[in-house]
Amino acid sequence: MTTVAAASAARTDRRPVAGGVHDPRAGKTFISWGGFQEDNYVQEYDHRLAVWSAPVRVAGGDNDSHNYPTLIQADDGHLLVFRGLHNRELWVARSPEPHSIAGTWTDTIIPEGLGATYPMPVKTSTGDIFVFIRETAGDFDPAFPTDTRPMKYVRSTDDGLSWQSSTALTGDRWCIAPLNRADNMNEIYLGQIRVEGDRIAMVWTLAGGGPEGHLHDRYHRNVYYATFSPADLRFRSAAGRDLGTSVDDADQERYLKVAATELQTVNPRSPDYISLVGSTLGGRAPFVVWMQLDAQARVHTHSAVHLAGIGWRATELGTGARVRDMEPADDVSWRVHATPDPAATGVDTYRLVPGLPWRRESTLATPQPIQRIEVIAGHHRPARLLLTGASSAREVTVADGDVYVAG
Repeated sequence: MTTVAAASAARTDRRPVAGGVHDPRAGKTFISWGGFQEDNYVQEYDHRLAVWSAPVRVAGGDNDSHNYPTLIQADDGHLLVFRGLHNRELWVARSPEPHSIAGTWTDTIIPEGLGATYPMPVKTSTGDIFVFIRETAGDFDPAFPTDTRPMKYVRSTDDGLSWQSSTALTGDRWCIAPLNRADNMNEIYLGQIRVEGDRIAMVWTLAGGGPEGHLHDRYHRNVYYATFSPADLRFRSAAGRDLGTSVDDADQERYLKVAATELQTVNPRSPDYISLVGSTLGGRAPFVVWMQLDAQARVHTHSAVHLAGIGWRATELGTGARVRDMEPADDVSWRVHATPDPAATGVDTYRLVPGLPWRRESTLATPQPIQRIEVIAGHHRPARLLLTGASSAREVTVADGDVYVAG
């Protein structure tokens, strides 16, 4: 493990999506993280010289932990760093040269991403770039209560130079929108999205005011899974049912529910914000991993796998581990990277065969507790995991977490 930026990271709400990428053509690995006031930083590792660059600030974070950077590399070699100015705007910073972080980056608003929060970018096998974002509908139309927060996306087919909104592409105002639920759970929290061949898999939980009325993020409920096809812009269930270009609450409840959870008053934000998605058996068996809290605030980790002709089958994996990200280990098993709960130093890695109990595979010691883990896309030794040390405060004006990379 290497400390690449000491006492530099602020608190972040980033999900395990697009933390870093390996560029085999340049022989470099690129990472992104949020520093003081959530300003967006990037670094590169030159594998031939075995040296890390100094951090490069590419954009401001507007003093909000929601405005984390997410990084992908376009097919033309340029690096793109996305951030959402919380509930307002979507921005992209672009490297001036391909295959490098050097020089003065351009920073451009994406008007089609109006109202963006939690940008989750992916690049498809054809090179198209999709950025999934959440919109706080009531900020733009007072007819919607505060807990109406559906999903939409923007797409670029020219390496991030121009964009189209999902509304322009499909005619749908939003792409995942459970509106007017009786339990007031109309907010989407995507836990993770993942490109799997010709589809994008995603997992989410609901949030909202529950029995207390229209309140933002008071309660969480249930776990859902769907795939999205970049080719035809349509959503499908794990069983392959075509749901069209948008998902409403009826389809979500009937075809996409992985697990039903009750609203809790003791620990209302359960399931957790982070959940993980993948597949096994050559993509034939999608699965998800998520966390729930009990009345004593202990973390219980669960997994569910979908089997053809059977449906979703859930397994409780254990207690005391906060899952952060995962990666395939072989044709049937995955490595799940977790941090101990309550917050302690170190990273624990578990081997998971979906549908079976997991087993601890290894433990990595760290100087300070870890708040986020991201598997670097296409990783090449010694840069496999991006680990962000926990800041000592919840405010992003305190940036004293270390940034590590582990092989």
